[in-house]
Amino acid sequence: MKKIYISIIALSLISSLGCKKFLEQAPDQRTELNSVEKVSELLTSAYPEGNYIAFTETSSDNVEDKGPGIGDEDRAIVLPYNWKDNDDNSEDTPTNYWNSCYTAIAAANAALETIGKAPDQTAYLPYKGEALVARAYAHFMLVTLYSKAYEAGTANDAPGIPYVTEPEKVVVGQYSRGTVASVYANIEKDLLEGLPLLRNTAYKIPKYHFNISAGNAFAARFFLFKKDYDKVIQYASAVSPGNSFATILRPWNTRYNTYTLDEMYLYFTQASEPSTLLLIETASSWARTRTPRFGYGQIINNEVFTNNVTGARWCYKSAYYGQPHYSMLKWNEYFVKTSPNATIGFPYTIVPVLTADETLLNRAEAYAASGQNTLALQDLNTYCSTRILNYNASTHAVTLAKIAAFYGIADPKEGLIATILDFKKKEYTQEGLRWFDILRYKLPVKHKIFAVNGSFETIELAADDPRKLFQLPSQVTLSGIKQNPR
Repeated sequence: MKKIYISIIALSLISSLGCKKFLEQAPDQRTELNSVEKVSELLTSAYPEGNYIAFTETSSDNVEDKGPGIGDEDRAIVLPYNWKDNDDNSEDTPTNYWNSCYTAIAAANAALETIGKAPDQTAYLPYKGEALVARAYAHFMLVTLYSKAYEAGTANDAPGIPYVTEPEKVVVGQYSRGTVASVYANIEKDLLEGLPLLRNTAYKIPKYHFNISAGNAFAARFFLFKKDYDKVIQYASAVSPGNSFATILRPWNTRYNTYTLDEMYLYFTQASEPSTLLLIETASSWARTRTPRFGYGQIINNEVFTNNVTGARWCYKSAYYGQPHYSMLKWNEYFVKTSPNATIGFPYTIVPVLTADETLLNRAEAYAASGQNTLALQDLNTYCSTRILNYNASTHAVTLAKIAAFYGIADPKEGLIATILDFKKKEYTQEGLRWFDILRYKLPVKHKIFAVNGSFETIELAADDPRKLFQLPSQVTLSGIKQNPR
């Protein structure tokens, strides 16, 4: 189940086997897909096992240069900080994530092909829904990171990414990138077909699968990119029926505030956390990346904890590993030994890729963008009620007047969106999602690079800089796919 390939990502493996021999292999080489149970097991591989955080976070404005000789200088961190392409296929790189997305897509396609051939699909329907939504999610992440951002009201005719809907049947298949518009249309088709089929009862641990809440949260994120605000509100609201978001947000100013550092590392990625909607196990060293030269340091840490529009202090927790190296206490590594007695193995980082917290902020943005200011403020204040130290609704409530004074923005819509983007920037520290807002709003990014003598240069990533599109692996050219311009 972990070794499903299509030609885009596995040319070297294919060439090492006889063509006929390779094509005769079942997607899961241990068994044939001939039962509901086997399809459900296969779908555990329908989620990208690569990790995008290292390169999206380090490309964003949530990082800083701590200085020459201060911290580790891993290529997986150094290159994205300088917005340079990384041709490695090792963990935590754009190439690795591209490969892992198409591996996940291949698993989903194999499951869907089997389901399509079943005489009676009734028992398969929850897994058909999972496969469709998982396929939509992987393609969405690909088009977001490797293509131009979707712009509502335009043709969106820039190159997309190959939308693969069938298992590979040839050795070196030829693919088209299509357009951003065509990719979005396919994502929406899969998403809307799959969502009604999801069933939480189909899984022993629903949060490692596209359960109903996770499916709705993904739909809210997708339609936010499309600026289809009514649908954002619809799907985000479905994540918390009865609008009880306050009960499922991360409890930063209550339970989390009492945790030790070790407890924070443990609980942030637990399936038992109400805020967690979808967890993905990633082969990644991100959890151990605590002292990089380019990363979360003193300057960014001060920005996170300074006063905000509420007039109070955020209740996030951070620790330092010898200044200026800081951590937000979010990531706990799972080290898998190669054998019970081995001293070597592989690091894994469990990532909550969809959360109630993001979903609420997405809904607040949709309310603000559609002129529903009162509802946007309600969502922002629900969010702040779980984030502000010693929160008091009467004194800490976010208002349009406070927003105008704090940000210097008189227009209510612009002020609300500025507030939401500010909240998201701090919320997503060390999670990589700030990059998504940079893409959606075409925000420029500046990085300082210090020399040994203390001088520095400032490099800038402009609004429409082509380097905002991560580079496709060079191997894709063999399948007729063009890389991104540089």
